[in-house]
Amino acid sequence: MTLLSTGRPEAPLAPPVSAPPAPRPVQWAKVVDQTRCIGCHACTVACKSENEVPLGVSRTYVKAVEVGRWPQARRAFQVTRCNQCEDAPCVAACPTRAMYQRPDGIVDFDKAICVGCKACMAACPYDAIFINPQDHSAEKCNFCAHRLDVGLEPACVVVCPTEAITVGDLRDPDSRVAQIVQRQAVAVRRPEKATRPKLFYRGAHQATLDPLAARRPAGDTYAWSQVPRGAQLVAAGHPGGRHNSSAAALLAYDVGHALPWGWRVSLYTFTKSVAAGAYLVALLLALSGRLPFAGPLVRLAAPALALGFLGLTGILLIWDLKHPWRFHLIFTRPQWRSWLVRGSFVILGYSLVVVAQAGAGLVGAHLAERLLPVVGLPLALLTAVYTAYLFAQARARDLWQTPLLAPLLAVQAVLAGSGALLVASAVLAPGAARPLSTVLAVACGAQLLLGLAEVTVGHPTAHASLAAHEMTHGRYARVWWTGLALLAVGVAAPWLGWWVAPLALAGLLGQEHAFVQAGQSVPLA
Repeated sequence: MTLLSTGRPEAPLAPPVSAPPAPRPVQWAKVVDQTRCIGCHACTVACKSENEVPLGVSRTYVKAVEVGRWPQARRAFQVTRCNQCEDAPCVAACPTRAMYQRPDGIVDFDKAICVGCKACMAACPYDAIFINPQDHSAEKCNFCAHRLDVGLEPACVVVCPTEAITVGDLRDPDSRVAQIVQRQAVAVRRPEKATRPKLFYRGAHQATLDPLAARRPAGDTYAWSQVPRGAQLVAAGHPGGRHNSSAAALLAYDVGHALPWGWRVSLYTFTKSVAAGAYLVALLLALSGRLPFAGPLVRLAAPALALGFLGLTGILLIWDLKHPWRFHLIFTRPQWRSWLVRGSFVILGYSLVVVAQAGAGLVGAHLAERLLPVVGLPLALLTAVYTAYLFAQARARDLWQTPLLAPLLAVQAVLAGSGALLVASAVLAPGAARPLSTVLAVACGAQLLLGLAEVTVGHPTAHASLAAHEMTHGRYARVWWTGLALLAVGVAAPWLGWWVAPLALAGLLGQEHAFVQAGQSVPLA
């Protein structure tokens, strides 16, 4: 025994005190066992009651598909709702953080700061988000987070008579959800979108998981809720009605597919093209010596067109919001991953530069007049093309997922700007018509070739092919082909005069409207 200097025996050392293990973060997930689902819609009713969801919209519903042929036909069900993605496109697209992801993985929403821009709806690959018709804010399934927070199960789990719906911690190996996901065959919807959903399906038929796998009956021959006119895109016998399954499958119950962005967004892309292109074309022609800096087109028409159409663009964007009086939140609490936010600040910066350019011309500040394009031209180009990145955040819309969209928007800005300036030149500077007509003809030719490519070049996915078919041979075909014909007339601008410009601008508007609307036309759920 070791003795201390005091002569007393040494006390045994106490074992070190270890800190308690840190609590494991929860990762909520849900499993829907479609082998148990009987299609009773109890989950839909319970969800509506618990969350006060109004008539005409649903956070969750049961989709039904008739599979096979008589006498071996059967009905397959799929409980359809938000997929609680780990990489949630709606969160990235939301400009104010109204859609956000909690630490436990639940994608939740804050209605108090929702501006109703519908960017989350355009971004969602599952058609899971809707605008509540009563409070005009975006809404969806959030796993009944308010119940989970106090130790209760979601309403749909409680009422399911066959225990087809299970919720649990995916990180807890002892939870039923983790055991099913790790040990049994499960599937997720649209895995190619790489959103990493936390809603797993066991025993689901592919005809229910894939929105294009089942034929859609022509006409309102079955119980769709709130079916808008023309929503039956992939109808039986429709030339675009290609589907991905060799099994006989017929959609029996679904909800209507809504287009988030309507004509105001189509018109916004056009007004923004004029606003960016007028400054861009005028300054480039002035810098190349084709137009005089001191001329009325550069000093007067270009800034006036840019500011006037920027004003129209802002009006259209705010008008399209479901909460237009909250538009200031885009600037006061921006979510910087959203291209709606980035684009708004680009437009703001571009507006300030155009005002400074106009002011420099009016007061005769020639040095500033020639230095401002160093900042103004890049901002004008960004104003023209940022919509390509905004549309790219709408992962669900395959027609918009093309790297050529940014160059296409730049061409459209040149076309719109040269056309607007050509009309102005008829009054302010007739001698400037020749270079502007040449630019317009070249831009019309480029747009014409890109439009013809939609007819002659295939698309990489079935969703993109169906959207392109709807644009060129379906609901928007008349607008699209008329626009293409008017652009063909615009190619002859150098020989036909300034009056061709309005025709070319109308053609561009038709092309943009068809592209924006057709890109949203394919059902996703």
